[in-house]
Amino acid sequence: MTKAADVFKLKNRNNVEVTFIGRGGQITSINVPDSKGSIADVVVGYETIEEALAGDGYFGALCGRYANRVVKGQFEIDGEKYQLECNNDQNHLHGGSDGFNNRIWEVEAYDTNKFAQAYKLSLTSKDGDQKYPGELKVEVIYGLTEENEFVIEYIANTTKATIINLTSHAYFNLKGAGTGTVEGQNLQLNASKFTPISAEIGTVTGEIAEVKDTAMDFVEPKTVGEACAADCPQVKIVDGIDHNFVIDGYDGMLRLAARMSDPESGREMEVYTDQPGIQVYTGSHFDGSETGKLGAPIVKWAGLALETQIFPDSPNKEHFPNAVLRPEETYKHTCVYKFII
Repeated sequence: MTKAADVFKLKNRNNVEVTFIGRGGQITSINVPDSKGSIADVVVGYETIEEALAGDGYFGALCGRYANRVVKGQFEIDGEKYQLECNNDQNHLHGGSDGFNNRIWEVEAYDTNKFAQAYKLSLTSKDGDQKYPGELKVEVIYGLTEENEFVIEYIANTTKATIINLTSHAYFNLKGAGTGTVEGQNLQLNASKFTPISAEIGTVTGEIAEVKDTAMDFVEPKTVGEACAADCPQVKIVDGIDHNFVIDGYDGMLRLAARMSDPESGREMEVYTDQPGIQVYTGSHFDGSETGKLGAPIVKWAGLALETQIFPDSPNKEHFPNAVLRPEETYKHTCVYKFII
């Protein structure tokens, strides 16, 4: 039986190393060399496993059953109404207060020629868990390739029609966690549209808007700081970015969603996914009250979360991508974080 504090490591021949623990499948570090071979941990978090278990449970964790927000925690399937816990003001967030990030996943080595090293993480969520219908069985593969790709593959099946949206919640700082903010790092998104948010609703309105001529325009690369400093109503609502972007050309196949780079270290990361959206979050709620890696306070904009997923509140927006999983179907989701060094 896997324990919460059990530590697992993936490493390839280029000295890229991913470390995670049993609780939440939480990624506690990703060590990546720069062009000169200098290694830095590019994931925001804590110095020790004990601190990780006591601290922010979303850092690097698997989130579900429904990552992101469901407005008022309400949804309906086939005429039956469901009420989830509202753990984010008036909305349901990341599966509730006891979501998948809080669960101990069963972890075992996974042998395949696709990866330099891999593990399979398994979890069963009972019918009625967090008030979701259906028993949901989830398997997640964490795999690291020799091409410096950290691959996350999700598969899930249910016994009753339910809603699902799984993601990984790592915050990246390509200069290195604890070395300051990501304001000077560049972001480019394969997204000409986004889903605006409302302060009153606390998440998306249902609108799908063009990014052109807004602070949300990352079609061409620009610094994170430029967007966060923009005189833009959408930025002011969350003091930065906490928005879902609509990936251009979505067809269910793996495609480039985002590219992040740090001019100082030269590290770059590309994000690929077969999902329709990517949530970009600048960690605006970090206030420096917690101590992170290198003994530095975890401050506002210390890292950037790039969460591939279905759109927020999709169960209540008919024109948003489908979020309902039925017993005869299989949920599949692939996300690739590729480090270019």
